[in-house]
Amino acid sequence: MTETVGTTSEESDSAAPRRGLTIERVHTTPGVHPYDEVAWERRDVVMTNWRDGSVNFEQRGVEFPQAWSLNAVNIVTSKYFRGALGTDGRESSLRQLIDRVVDTYTEAGRRHGYFATPADAEVFSHELAWMLLHQYFSFNSPVWFNVGTTSPQQVSACFILSVDDTMESILNWYREEGLIFKGGSGAGLNLSRIRSSKELLSSGGTASGPVSFMRGADASAGTIKSGGATRRAAKMVVLDVDHPDVAAFVATKRDEERKIRVLRDAGFDMDLGGTDITSVQYQNANNSVRVSDEFMRAVQSGTEFGLRSRTTGEVIDTVDATALFQEMAEAAWECADPGLQYDDTINDWHTSPESGRITASNPCSEYLHLDNSSCNLASLNLMKFLGDDGAFRVEDFVRSVELVITAMDISICFADFPTQAIGDTTRAFRQLGIGYANLGALLMATGHAYDSEGGRALAASITSLMTGTAYRRSAELAGAVAPYDGYARNADAHRRVMRKHAAANDAIRTLHREDARIRDAATHEWQRGLEVGGRDGWRNAQASVLAPTGTIGFMMDCDTTGVEPDFSLVKFKKLVGGGSMQIVNQTVPRALEALGYPAETSEAIVEYIAEHGHVVDAPGLRPEHYEVFDCAMGQRSIAPMGHVRMMAAVQPFISGAISKTVNMPEQATVADVEEIYFESWKMGLKALAIYRDNCKVGQPLSTGKAGGTTAEKTTGDGGAAVAQDHRPVRKRLPKKRPSETVSFTVAGAEGYMTAGSYPDDGLGEIFVKMSKQGSTLAGVMDAFSMAISIALQYGVPLETYVSKFVNMRFEPAGMTDDPDVRMATSVVDYLFRRIALDHLPYEKRAQLGIFSADERSAQVATTDYGAAAAAPAAPAAEPVDVESLRTSVDVSTSEPGESPRERRADVSVGSSTELLELQQGKAADAPLCLTCGTKMRPAGSCYVCEGCGSTSGCS
Repeated sequence: MTETVGTTSEESDSAAPRRGLTIERVHTTPGVHPYDEVAWERRDVVMTNWRDGSVNFEQRGVEFPQAWSLNAVNIVTSKYFRGALGTDGRESSLRQLIDRVVDTYTEAGRRHGYFATPADAEVFSHELAWMLLHQYFSFNSPVWFNVGTTSPQQVSACFILSVDDTMESILNWYREEGLIFKGGSGAGLNLSRIRSSKELLSSGGTASGPVSFMRGADASAGTIKSGGATRRAAKMVVLDVDHPDVAAFVATKRDEERKIRVLRDAGFDMDLGGTDITSVQYQNANNSVRVSDEFMRAVQSGTEFGLRSRTTGEVIDTVDATALFQEMAEAAWECADPGLQYDDTINDWHTSPESGRITASNPCSEYLHLDNSSCNLASLNLMKFLGDDGAFRVEDFVRSVELVITAMDISICFADFPTQAIGDTTRAFRQLGIGYANLGALLMATGHAYDSEGGRALAASITSLMTGTAYRRSAELAGAVAPYDGYARNADAHRRVMRKHAAANDAIRTLHREDARIRDAATHEWQRGLEVGGRDGWRNAQASVLAPTGTIGFMMDCDTTGVEPDFSLVKFKKLVGGGSMQIVNQTVPRALEALGYPAETSEAIVEYIAEHGHVVDAPGLRPEHYEVFDCAMGQRSIAPMGHVRMMAAVQPFISGAISKTVNMPEQATVADVEEIYFESWKMGLKALAIYRDNCKVGQPLSTGKAGGTTAEKTTGDGGAAVAQDHRPVRKRLPKKRPSETVSFTVAGAEGYMTAGSYPDDGLGEIFVKMSKQGSTLAGVMDAFSMAISIALQYGVPLETYVSKFVNMRFEPAGMTDDPDVRMATSVVDYLFRRIALDHLPYEKRAQLGIFSADERSAQVATTDYGAAAAAPAAPAAEPVDVESLRTSVDVSTSEPGESPRERRADVSVGSSTELLELQQGKAADAPLCLTCGTKMRPAGSCYVCEGCGSTSGCS
């Protein structure tokens, strides 16, 4: 294990002695160990696969504080405890886990001169243990996996590699990625140094181009993923927009997505984790195009843009910039890739430009720095700093940031790295990534709407305070230990970026006394940091990022991850002894109190949310407060641009970037994607990705609204309940009935549909004609029409058919001539969208996500894609009846402290995502966990499993 020394070679000749740090107590009591102030208990952890009931993990008698939730206990025990199960060497207490990590950090701090006295080392140890014990922060997962064990002491989750235009370098790229994936981490790199397929080799042949080499790397990642790693191989592939192969790069995943549709429709298992998904390529990486200001200005002006040779730098081809930008948006609309990274913005905030440009990112796009480097992360739980009076505890937050940054920097002294180059760069630049979780919960609890000026002002102020404090402590560490090795060469650039951060802080437009108070504290920290750093330099080239905080978010019992808003107003709670419960998020009552509602009104509102899953028409809740309770999903979902505005508010106060995917509704257009990508550049974001609902084939299809039925009973003359025969009875259409014929075209295939109705206007039959009479297609469509018609006459609800047949994918698929249904994934998809528009009421279609062109226009105009009231002319949607999904709480079986707003969830529900699906009556685009079968929920640009804590990314 390679270690650094207390002073760098650049500082060894300095006459100024290094003095170590004085650590002050904030949370702990002298003479009392933090463990002695907590009530402990023993619990049994038994985790099962949600789908088949098999036991995935079992460890009984583990010791945790009583205050920790069952979910946090399960995930920490199964993910982070080390040692073979069933042996004495297996960790069985949170004390052992925290001691293993904290003792390693404290000892390394002693050895490398971080503490002024032994007493300071003890205070550091106690304070760090206290914060971890009380869920104030968490290190990223590799720390818990590796530190203090016999394994390599890898502390970083994020890596950036590099590849040059030689076969040796390309093969080394495959090897290095494999080693990183084997350890459960992720990596990103930029392939733009590899010459394009339009250039010649030195031998005279034509180069293969980077896209061809991506196939080999993708296959390698897929093999390691299926070889038993704790999570899938996470990777990012970046290509510069001026690379001659950029169009082929943009099309890679879009073309493969089309192949997936064809194979799926042919009967192959193409779901995420399916047996046949490995037959398609490029599925193991996130793709991003690195766009320049020059390119974006060419898009803005509609001019041509030059593509440059990788070997000479000369322009060898030109493209229409607007057309290329549209191709990127269309590909992202169709398959969610590529994302964009804004090159000039990224490098304008680069503290070490003399040592090289920033060309790539980690897989989740929050870590951006030099090639062959890494970043270790830690995240603070913002809700822990919210006082009972609703005020943010600024002093506690500042002291906590100081301690966490100190610990993170110490880790680089003893850390191991997967390659020599990564180790050398990381030790030389000491990149750190402090961040936070629970921002969405904090905003709601303080009565701020996520998409509001007040919410953004508060978020920006807290983020500025965090990074300002981190850099001020970094400057103090430089004085106490030494600046980073690369600082002397980059001193002017580093100071310039610090001034940019400070200037952005001064530009925060505060709206309330609270965010002004926090902003003023941040101003003080930036001023102190500039003063100390100007004298002693800085210890770290980077200090902060905003990571997904998936698994560690569960460890801290956070309601929201990273910079995300609340996922939904109701969530899933596991119960000790088995079973689960639907509860209203605990931030809702705090928000109602902050907004001034009396207790009895708040209770009625919470009851309504428990019943309906949203706040629309909640008794006593003023409509102007609805926005406070807007979430990522549900009846009132935050508009895509609302997410972008929040990212833009906090980006100037982050050293790196933000892991976040902007979710867009299914009815969003390519033009909407273009607007998101273009406005993100104008707002100063560093990186962005979008995801449009239902754009991916490899996602679980909707199962429709659950609602098991029971045999009805009637009362006879004697009052006894008599069971009735409920076999369906066919209700035939009258001889003369109203009908309507629609002609249509799907991807050039023409057809006609005639829909016949009962006199009371209920659909009773359909006839579909395509191709010539006597052909196979015509016969199949006739049979299909008759089957649907007879079933309708036997009483099968039309909405059931619509929920099953929309999004069915097979050829022909593409553009239609119907203004209300511009794109169809198949003829059947088009037919049932058209039928729904003609024969289902608005509230039913709203639940299914099917709207007319006018309704979509109204939604865009109001910038609220999720609200049922988006179309003013349409009647308000009735609440979805979810009583069939749960039973009333029985006091005898309630958990301690369970209130009437907490309801037992139906056994068919395994996560908050599935609960939300049942309330809305439509599927959410989220993969199933490959470990326990639970449907995951978004966490930054990744997904996280509420059942076992597994993530789909690298953090």
